Amino acid sequence: RRFRSRDVLLTNMPPDTYPPRNDEAFALAVADGVGGAAFGELASLIALRSGWELTGSAFKWPFKVNESESLEVQESIRVFIRMIHRRLQAEAGPDSPLRGMGTTLTGALTIGMDAFIAHVGDSRAYVFRRGRLHRLTRDHTLAEQLVADGILHSIDEASSGFRSTLVNCLGGSFEDVEVDTCHVPLQDNDQLLLCTDGLTDMVSEADIAQMLAATATAQTVCQTLIDAALANGGRDNVTVVLAR
Repeated sequence: RRFRSRDVLLTNMPPDTYPPRNDEAFALAVADGVGGAAFGELASLIALRSGWELTGSAFKWPFKVNESESLEVQESIRVFIRMIHRRLQAEAGPDSPLRGMGTTLTGALTIGMDAFIAHVGDSRAYVFRRGRLHRLTRDHTLAEQLVADGILHSIDEASSGFRSTLVNCLGGSFEDVEVDTCHVPLQDNDQLLLCTDGLTDMVSEADIAQMLAATATAQTVCQTLIDAALANGGRDNVTVVLAR
């Protein structure tokens, strides 16, 4: 969470002439490591820590998000993620035992009522609005690519191996990385959900929507989603972030 505030220290005007202003911005992220359990865990840690370090002071906070500001913010996000990709590649050089480690990364930056989504891999971002779940990202998997290329008609036709094979991630064996971004104007009572495929492989979007509709706290809903994934088989680690 970041803060931007202003207030008046000294004035001869009435106290209510200059009401103080406090703005908040939030960043949310999930990273799911690939390349072996230990190396994948390290890759996701490096990605999140690098993002924290790289954006420590390099953060433009527009007062109003118009089209040009939106494009600039998205390009900045893509630049930072490419820098994270290069850092992971440097850590896992050709002669390193860490060679091949990689990670997905799906994040959201909210500035007031504007959200910017950034995505690499097959973790997902959703917005839950007025009882409906809207997916904001596409999986960077071989199955999704085959559908996009017209080779398959739907994901249902793809084997489970194709659905889990990444064609884009941070680090790994990919020379370059493709970063998807989008701008989502938020509305009152929206919920932003970020999650790894450990949730979406085990729990249907219809069931996820039903759980998000609950009046429980965000923490309780997160735990409910995780418990549902584990109860349905829990074949992978499950990470869930929910913002309201």
